Amino acid sequence: MPIYICGLARAGSTLLHEAVAAHAAVATHRIKDFPLIFTPCWWRRAAAGLRPRTPHERPHGDRIMITTDSPDALEEMLWMAFFPRCHDPTVCHVLPAGARHPEFESFYEAHLRKLLLAERKDRYAAKANYHVARLAYFVRLFPDARFIIPVRGPESLLRQQQRFSKAQRNNRRALAIMRRSGHFEFGLDRRPMNLGDPARLRQISAAWSTGDEIRGFALHWAMVYDHLDRLLAADERVRSAALVVRFEDLCAAPADTLRAALGFCMLPDAESVVQQFAPRISFPDYYKSGLSDGDRDVIRAATDDAARRWGY
Repeated sequence: MPIYICGLARAGSTLLHEAVAAHAAVATHRIKDFPLIFTPCWWRRAAAGLRPRTPHERPHGDRIMITTDSPDALEEMLWMAFFPRCHDPTVCHVLPAGARHPEFESFYEAHLRKLLLAERKDRYAAKANYHVARLAYFVRLFPDARFIIPVRGPESLLRQQQRFSKAQRNNRRALAIMRRSGHFEFGLDRRPMNLGDPARLRQISAAWSTGDEIRGFALHWAMVYDHLDRLLAADERVRSAALVVRFEDLCAAPADTLRAALGFCMLPDAESVVQQFAPRISFPDYYKSGLSDGDRDVIRAATDDAARRWGY
């Protein structure tokens, strides 16, 4: 019963991943696994004596403190090894239920079993935002999988693009690490997902290529959540395996929202996890968005239909 947290970045996916991974039954990839993700048993034995680094704020500047033992979104490295064009915007990234990739599927199941063995756990969890294009495929591979889909209003993305682009200009190694680990949401090598909508993809690329960052991110937000809305409406198997978690609900009622998510994932005896994480969660108050009324008008024009369907 693998658990996948997948949506757009900045929607609370890291908080949800950390809470799920804190459960006693759950194994996940961790920061210390980069770049040796392909050898979980060997590397975990080799690294057993390493001390975790002192907690420090992650590069996003969002008050989330991490160590080398913190859960991390590294699974995409496995996909890039078998699907070398899975982040090529000219290729559709959607994997339907009928897709067959025997070599990858055999490797992937064996890899998850190795990770469970390495951590002596029963359940696997991953934060993997690009899986929004693979949910139907996953339901075929793992009919008992659980998907947590975090969603947040479309005004939350621009700050991270500016932050990561600046960091990568100052340190080219940071860009190389993001490419190698399969993170293309922000920065100098930002790439839109191709969800089978060529016209909208052209609009997003045109906006970003001309420096219209706000409209590009808004169009991308609408494209991703339109895709998820259609998928959930059309595919009963995906719909029954998925729980939508609104970021605003997570911040307003963290304990209740975490209980609902952990319960949906069928993780028993999870109250200690709720009590550990709920007090840390609140609405962001550590920065101002910097968006003008005109910027918000651009966002509303690009996202109005999709945002209404998701309660925004």
